[in-house]
Amino acid sequence: MGHLTTCLVFFLLAFVTYTYASGVFEVHNNCPYTVWAAATPVGGGKLLERGQSWWFWAPPGTKMARIWGRTNCNFDGAGRGWCQTGDCGGVLECKGWGKPPNTLAEYALNQFSNLDFWDISVIDGFNIPMSFGPTKPGPGKCHPIQCVANINGECPGSLRVPGGCNNPCTTFGGQQYCCTQGPCGPTDLSRFFKQRCPDAYSYPQDDPTSTFTCQSWTTDYKVMFCPYGSTHNETSSFPLELPTSTHEVA
Repeated sequence: MGHLTTCLVFFLLAFVTYTYASGVFEVHNNCPYTVWAAATPVGGGKLLERGQSWWFWAPPGTKMARIWGRTNCNFDGAGRGWCQTGDCGGVLECKGWGKPPNTLAEYALNQFSNLDFWDISVIDGFNIPMSFGPTKPGPGKCHPIQCVANINGECPGSLRVPGGCNNPCTTFGGQQYCCTQGPCGPTDLSRFFKQRCPDAYSYPQDDPTSTFTCQSWTTDYKVMFCPYGSTHNETSSFPLELPTSTHEVA
């Protein structure tokens, strides 16, 4: 009986270790203002005051996943409202992607060759400085990256919107910027982002310099809004006008 109990304990420990050994994400707000964090297809949404963190687990095989921050939000007691940037259909618990502009952390876990693929993207524009990467760096391109330039303050006039710097595809459309009909290359507007955040995706086919990988099953990740050294002018550059139909939770 004792041997059976010992075997059962080891089995349960192995199961828990296998199931939760990796894929844990910490989302931390270091901004001097409130950020409403969002994550899909797992996570949902969470209000983060300065210094607060949010943890969630993404199972192996999760792909087309995004984490981003929303700013200047107003939600009622039922979790319905609106955000100036990154809004996901007017709900606190996001089910779909956010509305540009929003700085993105993207990932796909346990893909081919047992690798996690991840990146920071400004293809949808920029609203909050961000860092993203493994909590314990590994070999090759398994190390944290960041996008912390003063993009909102330096944003070209044609892309400037309340709360952020929009992307050229949303602003102008067309194959040149959206790359929906075959190969495409960088543009002057994508270079504006790339020069300031060289590790981030700046247009849809920016793969060679912007995709990072870590070994699956052994890696946890951390996203930080406004990492140390970043510029914090994201919510003060433009006046906020909230819809009158929503009410902030007390």
